[in-house]
Amino acid sequence: MNQAIWAGLLASFIAGGIGTAAGAGGVFLFRKLSVKLEDALLSIAAGIMLAATFFSLLLPALEHAEALTHAKLPAVLLVSTGILLGAIGLWFLHQHLPHEHFIIGKDNQMSTKMRKIWLFVMAITLHNFPEGMAVGVAFAGSDTSNAITLATGIGLQNLPEGLAVAASLLAINYSRRFAFIIAALTGLVEPIGGLIGAALGIISVAMLPCMLGLAAGAMLFVISHEIIPETHRRGYEHLATFSLIGGFVLMMLLDATLS
Repeated sequence: MNQAIWAGLLASFIAGGIGTAAGAGGVFLFRKLSVKLEDALLSIAAGIMLAATFFSLLLPALEHAEALTHAKLPAVLLVSTGILLGAIGLWFLHQHLPHEHFIIGKDNQMSTKMRKIWLFVMAITLHNFPEGMAVGVAFAGSDTSNAITLATGIGLQNLPEGLAVAASLLAINYSRRFAFIIAALTGLVEPIGGLIGAALGIISVAMLPCMLGLAAGAMLFVISHEIIPETHRRGYEHLATFSLIGGFVLMMLLDATLS
């Protein structure tokens, strides 16, 4: 039990803390991301998240659920309940916490550029939590290779997110060092989610399918509500679409070769 918790915590720290920091390090190489590159990078991240949701969360969740219920329909209903709860939970947080979408729009009447950027940072931080929880829950299960694949995918998709946060802070004249530090800190939410996810996942074997579904639902909400709409508003929707597909294929290859 303790080993699973420590594994989930460590893996989510590597994927979130180190992955985000590595991406943020790109801020020392150039000052500003082009709109085209930003849309492509965020779409690749969405594709990786989407594939990770299916291959590393939902498929294992259905397998665990069917082993528990010994029937397909109850297994699907159990996992589906988790998906809905995860999506509704993240929607609730989005409704009640101030945040900024990835690219456009203001929430809660915060209209200055600086406030928009800081709300954007909060949005990244907020959605890092379910990613960490997904890694933690995966390590609470019995398939360690699948959990490692998921953590690898999450780490890869954190690279463009860390860079996007750091570049946004540079755009409002913060220093490169400050931008890097803040961007890196946004990834430290993931180990918290990893710890909670691993702990909940091992409390009861019966909870594991629902918890995997819950993490999947939260990630699907982020992809659909945040990334896809926001990367299709500035004239690069075709690039964004194929970048998402590329990210999906990359994660699928990781799952096939590492698990």
